[in-house]
Amino acid sequence: MKIAVVALGKIGLPLAVQFADKGHEVIGVDVNQQVVDLVNAGTEPFPGEAHLQEKLSELVPAGRLKATTEYAEAIPNADAVVLVVPLFVDKDARPDFGWMDAATADLAKHLTPGTLVSYETTLPVGTTRTRWKPALEAGSGLTEGKDFHLVFSPERVLTGRVFEDLRKYPKLIGGLSEAGAQRATEFYEAVLDFDERPDLKRPNGVWDLGSAEASELAKLAETTYRDVNIGLANQFARFATTSGIDIYQVIEASNSQPYSHIHQPGIAVGGHCIPVYPRLYLWNDPEATVVRAAREANAQMPEYTVGLLEGAYGDLAGAKVVVLGAAYRGGVKETAFSGVFDAVESLKRRGAVVKVHDPLYSDEELSKLGFEAHHLGEPVDAAVVQADHTEYRSLGPADLPGIKVFIDGRRVSSADAWDGVLYRVIGKS
Repeated sequence: MKIAVVALGKIGLPLAVQFADKGHEVIGVDVNQQVVDLVNAGTEPFPGEAHLQEKLSELVPAGRLKATTEYAEAIPNADAVVLVVPLFVDKDARPDFGWMDAATADLAKHLTPGTLVSYETTLPVGTTRTRWKPALEAGSGLTEGKDFHLVFSPERVLTGRVFEDLRKYPKLIGGLSEAGAQRATEFYEAVLDFDERPDLKRPNGVWDLGSAEASELAKLAETTYRDVNIGLANQFARFATTSGIDIYQVIEASNSQPYSHIHQPGIAVGGHCIPVYPRLYLWNDPEATVVRAAREANAQMPEYTVGLLEGAYGDLAGAKVVVLGAAYRGGVKETAFSGVFDAVESLKRRGAVVKVHDPLYSDEELSKLGFEAHHLGEPVDAAVVQADHTEYRSLGPADLPGIKVFIDGRRVSSADAWDGVLYRVIGKS
């Protein structure tokens, strides 16, 4: 097949590589010329994705994968087009379709009969049918269900392990017609491989959910569940802290029963997915009080964590405090909705002198994010762990000379490692 992938980001590029690795002719489209040039040179444009560089080094020289900024080069006569352009949420938690609308308009201009179009970007329920179908038809002059087929198939992978997750999880699809769903099933079966999953009630593979709306809701539901679960864990942790209870023992005990799956509490819920998709769900269902309460509870956690520091240290005015971790989670160089921003602002409001450390970011990169870089070995009064980087598991007082209070926002350490230092962890007094 000839396949076009629109947007060569941290999901789109691995997808393009996966399709090419299965023997298909793949052209990736991206508006960033630098990304296009790097891909065509066989060089990964971002670090940290397992196996990406080795696959690019094989597939690009072999002529099975190339990139372009021109839709006119990639879209015409494609058997399938997969679009993974980012959808943003504005400050009022409303979806901002700007980038997706532009990409859809460019796609439509060059769409030719016989193409399957699959949107993989997470969307509010109904978007595929009510926004993308009319936009594609108006821009192309073609009729969906007759001249081309449109489906929604959410990406369900984590950056850093995309190829592993593509094999591990069922590929969900939902079409606007039975014929479109069948085309999508055949397409994804031809470009993906699936691990055996004896834990599933039906075989791992492509799962047709019967409609685009069901497929859209499935992605919102699985991510919103995680946000609500974490919100509940954070509520439990806050209560446990005031009650002399170790919440981690409680969670372990509760989860020993197969109907309990309580997640871990922490300083923040970050990334492109978990803090964003509940807002997309709320856009569809504004009366979802449970979802709204959990989102608000999780958004309060950076402020709450800094409050733990203030309670242990005292007045923070003039205190030298380092926030450990700019990334939203350990091992991933990404700051989308990271708790670092709210944590730093909360500390500054209290008059602290704040620096940020992250092993994945250079001083210049931290400066561009608005932070002053800290270097291990420099003296501090206190530290707050924001990201669970592996490097932080071996930290001790010698790495942070003069430290008086260590607030472990991710439970990467233990009190035993901080002799002579006040150690506090969320959910344990």
